Amino acid sequence: LLDKADKYDARDVERLQQDDQWVESFLVWRHDVVDDTLKMIDESFRWRKEYTVNDLTESALPKWLFESGALFLHGYDKEGYKLFWFRVKHHIRDPKQQLEKKKLVAFWLEHYAKRDHGKPLTVVFDMSETGISHIDLDFVRFFVNCFTDYYPNFLTKIVIFEMPWIMNAAFKIVKGWLGPDAISMLKFTNKNDVQEYISGEYLPPHMGGTDSFKYSYPPLVDDDFQTPLCENGPITSEDEHESKEEIEADTKEPGELSEEPNPNQRKMNSVEQITKSEETDKTEIKPKNAKKALTTFKGPLLHISPAEELHFGSKETGEKKCLIVLTNVTKNVVAFKVRTTAPEKYRVKPSNSSCEPGTSLDIVVSLHGGFAASLQDRFLIMAAEMDQSAAAGVPELTQFWKEVPRTKVVEHRLRCHVVEGSKPSSLTLKESTSNIPAKPSEDLHEQLTHLLQINRRLQERIDRCLWFQQLSLVLSLLSVTVVAFCFYLAYVQRS
Repeated sequence: LLDKADKYDARDVERLQQDDQWVESFLVWRHDVVDDTLKMIDESFRWRKEYTVNDLTESALPKWLFESGALFLHGYDKEGYKLFWFRVKHHIRDPKQQLEKKKLVAFWLEHYAKRDHGKPLTVVFDMSETGISHIDLDFVRFFVNCFTDYYPNFLTKIVIFEMPWIMNAAFKIVKGWLGPDAISMLKFTNKNDVQEYISGEYLPPHMGGTDSFKYSYPPLVDDDFQTPLCENGPITSEDEHESKEEIEADTKEPGELSEEPNPNQRKMNSVEQITKSEETDKTEIKPKNAKKALTTFKGPLLHISPAEELHFGSKETGEKKCLIVLTNVTKNVVAFKVRTTAPEKYRVKPSNSSCEPGTSLDIVVSLHGGFAASLQDRFLIMAAEMDQSAAAGVPELTQFWKEVPRTKVVEHRLRCHVVEGSKPSSLTLKESTSNIPAKPSEDLHEQLTHLLQINRRLQERIDRCLWFQQLSLVLSLLSVTVVAFCFYLAYVQRS
């Protein structure tokens, strides 16, 4: 590869040498076959230089491309993967505009890959209201090649909605371009079954959903993360209208650090954090949070625990608080703020603050009121390094976020995980385990056998009922036939 360095962008070569995760994604996508992996890296790097992928910015592309609304990122599927929409009805085949449209695809893929560290996407081909004028096999082939040849391990599935029959032949050709792994990712859907993959809250009404989102530009469509919670109306990090009783209740809750007047002064080194975790485990306070905090995302500015998911309980379990631990690994103060896709649900303390060098800071995320966490809820942690040596106050932070360049802001996203289960069942389980000895496997086998016997008897009864029903139907038909025949004979005799 180094022999062909002049055919690649130097930034890609440098990243390949430093980013083990990127190399691993190529290997995984090519099933650990080294020759195939090297071939894919070569093709990908040549393509990236040809399309100037590293320099594709919003300002570098024509405005009309974004205004068309054919391509954009919005919402999540049921597995928590970001949705990449291709509204086919807004795409008209035009060879003169083809290169620019392809660059728009590259822009969105690169934009998301850098922002979410290569987390996979789900592609949605919305083919409602499409016809012959929208069939563009060259563009579709490029679209598919981006995932199969240029962006490794970046595709979870392709959801195709209401494909017109006239395009059946075209998609047979498309299948020929895909390998067996990619073909298995194709999901042909309509209004009746699309919600197997995407919940209604992220589907527009014409697809049977309730999402009121309507694409418009500007601004650039993003994750729908709201402004930092402390700047977003009633849900605040240090809510001035919050009653003293609520604050006292929060500080008295077991397993949670008491709030100090200034959150910036709350420090804890790594040794203290480990000690605190061990104590928490011993006292069995918030075991789920303590366990999940062991997973850590190691960013350039902050280490963030947990790395990927915040675990909330369902309505029955009642777990309504989670802990995020930020550790500053730089030699400067790091400013951070927290955003969410559901600001009406959550309180975050603190949500717009700073962390001093070498220290850790706890962020408490709690559900507000009677709200329940959803798998589609997301949190965004934004961080940027500050020049000053001391922690900043609110005015300094506000000014800092206005002036800091976007390129110096590091982002990390967390998704929500809902722990199923109910308190009554767990209590019953505890009582039974404490008062009644565990049943041996033989008893369990007997119970299963007994259930199977009951099930068999029920099935026999159902079969018997069906047989009687069929017999009754036959007898009824015979009776009707006999009566009709009698009427017929009476009519013949009269005549």
